[in-house]
Amino acid sequence: MLRRLLGVGAFFAAHWACAQDAMWSFQPPVTGIARQIESLHTWLMLVIFVIFFLVFGFMFYAILRHRKSLGHEAKPFHENTLVEILWTLIPAIILLGMAWPAASVILAQKNTHGADFTIKATGFQWFWSYDYLDHGFGFKSKLATPREQIENFDGRGQAKTEHYLLAVDEPVVVPVGKKIRILTTSNDVIHSWGVPAFGVKQDAIPGFIRDTWFKAEKIGTYRGQCVELCGKDHAFMPIVVQVVSEDDFSKWIATQQARAKAAKDDPNKAWTRTELIARGQQVYEANCASCHKSNGIGGGAYPAIVGSKIATGAKAAHIDLVLQGKNAMPAWSALSDVELAAVLSYQRTSWGNQADIVMPAEIRAARK
Repeated sequence: MLRRLLGVGAFFAAHWACAQDAMWSFQPPVTGIARQIESLHTWLMLVIFVIFFLVFGFMFYAILRHRKSLGHEAKPFHENTLVEILWTLIPAIILLGMAWPAASVILAQKNTHGADFTIKATGFQWFWSYDYLDHGFGFKSKLATPREQIENFDGRGQAKTEHYLLAVDEPVVVPVGKKIRILTTSNDVIHSWGVPAFGVKQDAIPGFIRDTWFKAEKIGTYRGQCVELCGKDHAFMPIVVQVVSEDDFSKWIATQQARAKAAKDDPNKAWTRTELIARGQQVYEANCASCHKSNGIGGGAYPAIVGSKIATGAKAAHIDLVLQGKNAMPAWSALSDVELAAVLSYQRTSWGNQADIVMPAEIRAARK
């Protein structure tokens, strides 16, 4: 009987999603777990509606049928054994009918055994970092929506595109039909990795490793967002997953491995001042500009870098600030020695600042 009712729930869920184009239901599911969640939701809503109409129907019937104007008088009664049994037994049966399928879905969500490969997703303020643990490379995935669109408050600037705040520079790429295990953690505060079409939402907690999984059954691009309030740019750290064929995935893996090898910085390289500053501008635009602005003037809780005591003062204090963080500014220790040396050198020599540059060896020594 329960299986039949769940089947009815799945039927209604599928038709609601198609008929309303997900306006009144979930996004069209592309994993088995997402379909189970949608069916469970429909089943629970059906139970709720039945309870609602029965309870309120009986209540209004009793009010109208036994009102005083028809000559009825209230009759006190106490300790009716049958009523006591019924209002204990019926809710228990209802609860069992709701808890059984819910527990089944939850257990399926937590079963990460037998994954084809694992991706580690690390939340930062405010972007995601992905490590393909079985393939030996990783990358940072950041918001690709231009600041001109975000700051178009009067409607006269750059128009917002279809995937406004839902586009990234580096999407996650996975093969269709493969079970992918996702490990989540965080570098600073609690984030949450979620893709509605996969039926996936898993918190990323500092100091802990949590896991979830999905198995996409349809090639395409699927989008999500951080779904745990994590600070100023919480709305600006989307998640994009591209599901591709196995052949395309193999080609992508080879390309990424080659690119990661070519882009790897040599910390022992004798970097020139010009090279460090040029590299630092790239790192600054990718990591710092959202808070301190591209011109270094800052805003809100984020101070200006132009003429600041930190950027023009002792290198040790500047290095300590980016490694440890302070107040609203998170620690940036996840960046490499070269990246940190470059961005500090850029800050200390730009916008009229005239301070000495920082070398990668100084960053490496400060980490110890």
